This record gives sequence, structure tokens and C-alpha cells, in this order.
Amino acid sequence: MKKITIVIALFFSVLAVQAQTKESPSPADNKNSDDQESLAKDYLSQIMGVALSATSNMKLFHFVYDWIGTPYRFGGSSRRGIDCSAFTKELYSQVFNMDIQRSSRDIFSMVSPVRKDDLQEGDLVFFKIHSRRISHVGIYLGNNRFAHASSRGVAISSLDDAYYKRYFYRGGRMLDSFKAELQKQEDDNSKN
Repeated sequence: MKKITIVIALFFSVLAVQAQTKESPSPADNKNSDDQESLAKDYLSQIMGVALSATSNMKLFHFVYDWIGTPYRFGGSSRRGIDCSAFTKELYSQVFNMDIQRSSRDIFSMVSPVRKDDLQEGDLVFFKIHSRRISHVGIYLGNNRFAHASSRGVAISSLDDAYYKRYFYRGGRMLDSFKAELQKQEDDNSKN
């Protein structure tokens, strides 16, 4: 695991150094940039177990990658420890510029239900783990994989795993009316 982490760190360090040493973009630089983006996309899709064709939101994948391994802490909301709803809230804030609720049940009230077969990248997945109420939330990545803060920390799991298959409740997509309301609030805030 340490070797993989070192390889990953080296890969992104090389990309960062190359990005910093470029002066003015030329057509060759644009092709290089496209090649690097394609390489990063391919690499992240392989690490996360998601088909390359399903990897359209690189910001989402970079965010998840940066948080993998963060320890779980109930009620936590930082890199020192985070729970599932705080991770989801932070992801939606950073990746989609949306301020969503803090608890998994409240987040569920903000979505329209989506069948498991119709889930798309960025949709939410909800679970009722040892409870009659929603008790866990994650972010769908594609290929039946989702990111979440589990008892093992921030990780990527499969909806096909027996454990998650047993407790899966529903998928959800942020309601269009809620998105419109958030956009209106952002527009109002930018005017002030």
C-alpha cells in the first residue's frame, strides 16, 4: 500500500512541476495538457475501479482521491476525522458549489429518488444500516462504485458487495427545484 501511495504522490508531483514550469501555452503545450489530463483520468479511473468512459467529472475524482484514507469520526468534519454526511456535504460544496444539509436523512429530503440502474456520477446513495431510518450516505462514482466515509475511513466501495447490497435503500439526485433555489441564493449573494 505504501508503494502505491508513493507512486501516486510521484505521479501528481510530476504533473504539478510540469504545470508550474510552463510559461505560455502553445499548440504543443495544449496537446501535452490534453495528454496529461487523459493520463490522469485513466489513472484515477483505474484506481477507483470506474470505467474510463464513466469518468467525466475530474473535479469529483480528484476530490475523492484527496480524501481517501481520512479517518472516520462520528460528527467529524475535517481531515482529522469525518463522517459520511459531512464528507458528502464537503464534496457537494467543493465539487458542485452546493450547500446541502448535514445529516443523511436531511440530505435524502433534498433529492428525487433514482433507481439503482439509473444512477449517474455524482448521485447519492442511501443506506439503512441496522436501522429503519436512513443512516448512511455516499456519492456514486459509476460502475456500481461509490465514495463514502465508512468505519474504515473515506473509501471507495461497491454496491455489489454483499454488505452494501443488503442495506442499500435508494439512490437520489439533487432536486432541480433545490438546485434552482441554491442558484438564486448565490445570485442574490453576489449582488450584495
